[in-house]
Amino acid sequence: MGKSILVFSVVITFIFSIAYATPGIGTFYTSYTPSACYKNQPEGVMIAAASDTLWDNGRVCGKMFHIKCTGARNAVPHPCTGKTVTVKIVDHCPAGCASTIDLSFEAFSQIANPVAGIINIDYTP
Repeated sequence: MGKSILVFSVVITFIFSIAYATPGIGTFYTSYTPSACYKNQPEGVMIAAASDTLWDNGRVCGKMFHIKCTGARNAVPHPCTGKTVTVKIVDHCPAGCASTIDLSFEAFSQIANPVAGIINIDYTP
């Protein structure tokens, strides 16, 4: 009985996480500079910068996002690894940012082939 309740809970959580995921665009950066949220304080490597769409005057700083690659945005076929990555928002992607979430190289390479450079993503806070 206990196992069936646990399995049911996991399935329901998975369904709701898929249902409430927001589509966006993911890119990556290779060199980290002082961030808009934490200045020179290091925050690890599973980090990202939020676009104007998410920035909300810095209110998104420190929030965790779960991100999954959903497909290619260019000629690189099948860039997705099938994995999901969790990142902490530590920066503001500059004006003209080509993505919704600009991931660290380490985070991007967990979910996609870096050769792709830009991918479609689903994200949930």
